[in-house]
Amino acid sequence: MPADPDTGYDPSLGRKFVFVTGGVMSGLGKGITAASTGRLLANAGFDVTAVKVDPYLNVDAGTMNPYEHGEVYVLKDGGEVDLDLGNYERFLGTDMTFDHNVTTGKTYQHVIERERAGDYLGKTVQIIPHVTDDIKRRIREAAEGSDVCLIEIGGTVGDIESMPFLEALRQFAHEEDDEDILFTHVTLVPYSKNGEQKTKPTQHSVKELRSIGLQPDILVGRSEDRLDPETKEKIALFCDVPTDAVFSNPDVEDIYHVPLMVEDEGLDEYVMERLGLVDEALPKEERSTEWRDLVTRDRDEEIDVALVGKYALEDAYMSIHEALKHAGIQTGTEVNVLWVDADETQEEHEQRLAEADAVVVPGGFGSRGTDGKIEAIRYARENDVPFLGLCLGFQMAVVEHARNILGLDGAHSAEIDPETPHPVIDLLPDQYLSLIHI
Repeated sequence: MPADPDTGYDPSLGRKFVFVTGGVMSGLGKGITAASTGRLLANAGFDVTAVKVDPYLNVDAGTMNPYEHGEVYVLKDGGEVDLDLGNYERFLGTDMTFDHNVTTGKTYQHVIERERAGDYLGKTVQIIPHVTDDIKRRIREAAEGSDVCLIEIGGTVGDIESMPFLEALRQFAHEEDDEDILFTHVTLVPYSKNGEQKTKPTQHSVKELRSIGLQPDILVGRSEDRLDPETKEKIALFCDVPTDAVFSNPDVEDIYHVPLMVEDEGLDEYVMERLGLVDEALPKEERSTEWRDLVTRDRDEEIDVALVGKYALEDAYMSIHEALKHAGIQTGTEVNVLWVDADETQEEHEQRLAEADAVVVPGGFGSRGTDGKIEAIRYARENDVPFLGLCLGFQMAVVEHARNILGLDGAHSAEIDPETPHPVIDLLPDQYLSLIHI
């Protein structure tokens, strides 16, 4: 079928699609579940990519507060996106692009720009087909050239912001053969006070999903422990899926163990069977074990690394935290990250940093916390503690050196203190010009 001349949507792009939705509450681990599934498919020899759908109206994550949204992850093409894209890169071992992040803002902006340019030739512009076709177009174009594309739908089923995306998924199911599309739904399975695993939240979540025309093929229960056989059978009965389509995703000490956990559950084999990929997969004895070998590698050493930030939120510094973890895996070292609040470092830095074997001062925005970062840097220098400054952290290292070694009292970054007598960090000329124009 050729591309629609009005919407530009080409339904022939892409091969196999796995959609991952979430219910009950946000932050369940849809992204890690999707990434783990992708890792196992890649181990089996398939070319896997991923798309993150964010229903917020922001065009991208670049302007979002780390307190509210976590880290802004920057891709190789400069795209500023949700931190889940970072997990996809780490798990899949592939580079994502800005096209792999679909937001409501990006979609609506494109549709409205086309309407303003007259591209719709006077037609009434509507959610269906113009917005939904644009969503599907973006997903298919990101999937082009891959064997399997995993698409995570951010938020929770039932959110009003998600409705156009879920409608686009319903249309996907209508357009595709059964063996080319798979719906995975991740839900919470909490414990009652008497220790019973409760399935009612999952039942209600699936009911909500089915009310908009989507029937999950796979259900993944997030719980503290593996789902009991009775729990799986109950979920299967009330949610109308086979019992062997209900999988556990229990809490683990490290997210990098999740692929091992869901592999033990047989999730990858079920996905390949449902997508008709079993005959194309590598024999089990030929599949890559590099991931398992890495994450189960013995750690003979242990170090403490102080991470001096101001956002007091682990997700705001996720890439740095994961990079330290990766370095530990590579060197056989257990890395314990000590979170240090830069707002409190001036008074308490010696007590907080004394037990650290190394200090990392990451980037940030604005003046708050910079004095605390400078004091942490000074402590590291004076006590010969290995130090790494990233972005603003490195700038503050220059400021600390200027003040305390060169004796330039009041030295600072001109961006933070425009009146500093010693602007050892300054704006570039074209940045000044931009400020003048503003």
